[in-house]
Amino acid sequence: MISVISAVIAVLGAVVTAVLSYRLQTQAKSRERLDYMSRYRDAMLWAAFDLQSRLYNILHGYETDRRQGHRGFTTAFLLEGTERQALYVKRSTAFLFAEYLGWVEIFRRDLQFLDLGKNAANQQIMFALTKISRTLGEANIPDTECFMIFRSDQRALGELMIEPDGKPGDRRCIGYATFCAKLAADEAFSEWGQVLLDHVELAARQPYMAQGRLTRLQNQLIDLIDLLDPEGHRFPSTQRSRFAPADGAGDPN
Repeated sequence: MISVISAVIAVLGAVVTAVLSYRLQTQAKSRERLDYMSRYRDAMLWAAFDLQSRLYNILHGYETDRRQGHRGFTTAFLLEGTERQALYVKRSTAFLFAEYLGWVEIFRRDLQFLDLGKNAANQQIMFALTKISRTLGEANIPDTECFMIFRSDQRALGELMIEPDGKPGDRRCIGYATFCAKLAADEAFSEWGQVLLDHVELAARQPYMAQGRLTRLQNQLIDLIDLLDPEGHRFPSTQRSRFAPADGAGDPN
């Protein structure tokens, strides 16, 4: 009898230990996933904010150019600025687009790994990302040539921006210095980067080809920022201006 009781106690002890171990592992993985998502959210938030800020400056510059005696952002620095200024505007704007696409690709790759696809907030974020991707690739916007980037090309640009040694849950995008160096020295990278540089140049010289899409993108990026930072801890509402053209052009919907 004693041996039977001892065996039962041993079995129960093993079961309890296994259950506790499973719960601890589950909690650890849950904390790990939330930590990864927190870092990814912050990185995506900054990328989205920096890109929308640049788009706002470009769009506001178009309005400024219409006033006699005034020059907007791209006119002042890309078209009429020094060679260094023009190069900066083109490279930095191309980088902001590429960096954003890089984090979108990271989200796409690692969302399944993070096992957060059923979370309602994250579903909204993924929907917002899809909406922005659709605007970039849409061919039905009037004068579509400027900044129309097909979805597969969006992914290709994003892939090139991911640091090669990153692991699922801990990936990073390359920085601006590396981006500029690759444009100069990496032929394959430069070929893809030149696509973005050409779009920036075209947007400066022919604003009417860019305003509709860029207005829509800027507004949609603000929607994404609202989802990523709903309480305004990183960027208060005063820093989330939605561009609306003075003449009503560029439907933001």
